[in-house]
Amino acid sequence: MFSNRRRLKHLCCSLGAVCLHAQASPAQSGSPPRGGGDIPAEWRPPVPGRDYTLRDQMISMRDGVKLHTVIAIPNGIRNAPILLERTPYDASSFFDKSKIHLRDGVFPGDRTWIDAGYIKVAQDVRGKYGSEGIYMMTRPPIGPLNHSDTDDTTDAWDTIDWLSKHVPEANGRVGMIGSSYDGWTVAMALLHPHPALRVAAAESPMIDGWMGDDWFQHGAFRQINLDYFVEQTSHEGHGDPVPRDGQDDYQTFLDAGSPAAYATLHGIDKLPWWNRILAHPSYDAFWQDQALDRLVAAHPSHVPTIWLEGMWDQEDIYGAEHVWEALRAKGLSTDNHLVIGPWYHSQINGRGETLGPLRWRGDTAEDARSRMLLPFFDARLRPGASAFDLPAATIYNPATDSWDHFAEWPRVEKGGLTAFYLQSGFALALDRTKTSDRDDYVSDPAKPVPFEALPVHFGDHPTWSSWLVQDQRFVATRPDVLSYETPRLTRPLRLSGAPEADLFAATSGTDADFVVKIIDVYPADDADQPTTSGYELPLSLSIFRGRYRAGFDRPSPIPADITQEYRFRLPIINDTILPGHRLMVQIQSTLFPLYDRNPQVFLTNPLTATSTDYRKASVSILHGGNTASAVLLPVVQNLPNAR
Repeated sequence: MFSNRRRLKHLCCSLGAVCLHAQASPAQSGSPPRGGGDIPAEWRPPVPGRDYTLRDQMISMRDGVKLHTVIAIPNGIRNAPILLERTPYDASSFFDKSKIHLRDGVFPGDRTWIDAGYIKVAQDVRGKYGSEGIYMMTRPPIGPLNHSDTDDTTDAWDTIDWLSKHVPEANGRVGMIGSSYDGWTVAMALLHPHPALRVAAAESPMIDGWMGDDWFQHGAFRQINLDYFVEQTSHEGHGDPVPRDGQDDYQTFLDAGSPAAYATLHGIDKLPWWNRILAHPSYDAFWQDQALDRLVAAHPSHVPTIWLEGMWDQEDIYGAEHVWEALRAKGLSTDNHLVIGPWYHSQINGRGETLGPLRWRGDTAEDARSRMLLPFFDARLRPGASAFDLPAATIYNPATDSWDHFAEWPRVEKGGLTAFYLQSGFALALDRTKTSDRDDYVSDPAKPVPFEALPVHFGDHPTWSSWLVQDQRFVATRPDVLSYETPRLTRPLRLSGAPEADLFAATSGTDADFVVKIIDVYPADDADQPTTSGYELPLSLSIFRGRYRAGFDRPSPIPADITQEYRFRLPIINDTILPGHRLMVQIQSTLFPLYDRNPQVFLTNPLTATSTDYRKASVSILHGGNTASAVLLPVVQNLPNAR
């Protein structure tokens, strides 16, 4: 009930309202305006001091589908180059409209371009966020897997055609950039580039999803992507990750069983993309016909391009180096350049002073953007700009904390890769022993080796982004992990190139996985860097599914208890193992839950294994004699750090 004072105030306010109503116009009264509501047809409030304009544009493709495009134009700009990024991750999120200054409202990596006076354009790919059309995950090029008349090559062409003609502040020249999926859209645009596309940078691009980018690695499925499939394909916008019953993904995925069982449990089996993956566990035509290293090399463009990746890229460590190698093999290295920095996935677009325990002298990501990417683009997008080119390969050297520049790369000694042989007593040496020996372990799918220290939480970015540089001592004492190492080095061991594993192994099962890690073991006591004393730093590692030993498109059972050879490539190394350090090789059969468990019996589709299919297996790694297991390393001497 009102108090007397409040009743008096209420009465005065009511009388005042009556008086005002008698004198006010309809627009000023409390009544709604005639014929409309409270939202005007157009409202653009003034923003004092804003230094840019954002234009939302629906650009028509050749089939009439319109794609949502956001164009950020700095105030007063004229004859500016355009930097285009095509994305499935919401073009509107690239620009924070609440910011007065454009550079304050973009991602850190984009500030380099905004400061340099570029017009930044972001576009939603078909069927995502503001764009019309039907979304397909990395929609295949027009051909056997895509019977329509459009793909991301034609969409890029049509977009660039419109931008080059309808942005009056621009000079008609366009560059493309993007990382991960957005790097894939760059590669797709290069299959048939528009004449206005003058330069490109594909950063950590998804090039071959089966061989090593995102979905698989050498046949082993990357289970972290089950969350991504839900986030990306359950809604036109952003979907939520899979709900968790527990805080440890190691146990969550172990309890669920196979990837197919996990997918069914969480409704992922209703998503078309997962079902396409499930139908193609091997490297068949479905994967081969959309492998962009093959396609880009078969349809090379003359657009100068930087192929860029992180040395410890935990998601797309395969694509950039392989597409660059495919182009170089065809004599097309003049317009194509490889850049590898000391980064996790897409770290080029953030800050690059650190990675896990590793510390660099400066911001390596900003250094690459400002000293490589920007002048490379300027030279091709700004008439009259200074000429600038890059050597064939520019790769960071963690040991020297500096960039190495290569006119030709790799530069291994005559005779190719250098074999370091596994020895009895878990030694590692250059000499092949004459007599055969073996080391045994039991691979138990019920107790798989974790890929990082427990507990595992896929949603934890700090641990996910740095697991490839995690100290491997956390698994070194497990009986199902074999570690071979050299004595302390007395002189530097310089490595520059792609190593290979060459294993001779026998298993009691009829299928098996093999994980090989090349590790730099730091001195046991380092007064200058105590935190890395004894650290076991992975320089390169990979997993290989044994059923593909005769060919990735030809899975076959492994003969039980009969020695087989398994040879496979590992990611690039450009580093020096210093005196006082040791070279180590670790071998194991699981890397869980990042990669699915091999049931260790041959199944037509291991992704659909049942609980009874998973079985223990006795694994023997042979060394010496005619079964001399080894790692083949790109050892070089006197490698110049010069163009």
